[in-house]
This record gives sequence, structure tokens and C-alpha cells, in this order.
Amino acid sequence: MADAYADLTVIRRLLNETKTWAFVGLGDNPGREVHTQARLLQQRGKRIIPVHPAGRTVLGEQGYASLADIPASERPIDVVGVYRRAEHAGAVVDEAIAAGAKAVWLPLDVIDEAAAKRAQEAGLDVVMDRCPAVEWALRRN
Repeated sequence: MADAYADLTVIRRLLNETKTWAFVGLGDNPGREVHTQARLLQQRGKRIIPVHPAGRTVLGEQGYASLADIPASERPIDVVGVYRRAEHAGAVVDEAIAAGAKAVWLPLDVIDEAAAKRAQEAGLDVVMDRCPAVEWALRRN
């Protein structure tokens, strides 16, 4: 069912037209995949917002402990990257909805069908079980 959340039109729009991505799970460990993905999108002109309980500055951007802690001056949040284990993804998606995000992106192997459905019902675009770096490389403008 995750393929239902891999619409190429949505993927292209998120990669090409968005500006601000909040990465939930982005801490200061450069060995983690979330760090690699955030850096890639930052290098391609996206503004990133690290979201991690430590709330540290990462990749030169001020971090916040939760999506709710991101101040209004840092919004809107175009995409929330959900770099948490699948069992925690639903809570992050609910936070993204509450924060007024426009989309959620659940990377490879982070699958939560119920959370994806809630996000869509709330009007958010949803990409699930896809890697931003791979999709960026494959995108057909």
C-alpha cells in the first residue's frame, strides 16, 4: 500500500516547489541518514529546520525540540520529514498536522498507513517509503 503514497506529481512538487523542510529526528550525528538527507536538500536550496529533543543547531540551522516549538517566524513548514521509526511516525504526523505543515515525507521503511491517511484527510500531501535523494536523482522535470 505504500506505493499509494508515491505519486510522482506530488514528489516532483515537493522537491521542486517547496522551500522549508523540518526534519524530525535530525540531531548532530553526521552518520545518520537523516543528516545526509537534510544536507542534500539544504545544498539544493531548501531551508531545513532540525527537530530533535536536544534542540541543537545542526547544519548551521537552529534546532527545536518539537514541531510545536518552531516559532511562527520560522513558518510555514512546507514538508515534515519523519525520520523516526515507524512505530513513532503516527505521532509525528499528528504533530505535523497540528503545526500546519503542508506535507509529510516518510522515508524508506517508515510506513504507517493510518497516519498517512490521517494526513491526507487533513489536506496534507503524503510521500511514504521513498528516499528524497533517490527521488531527486530520478525526478523528471
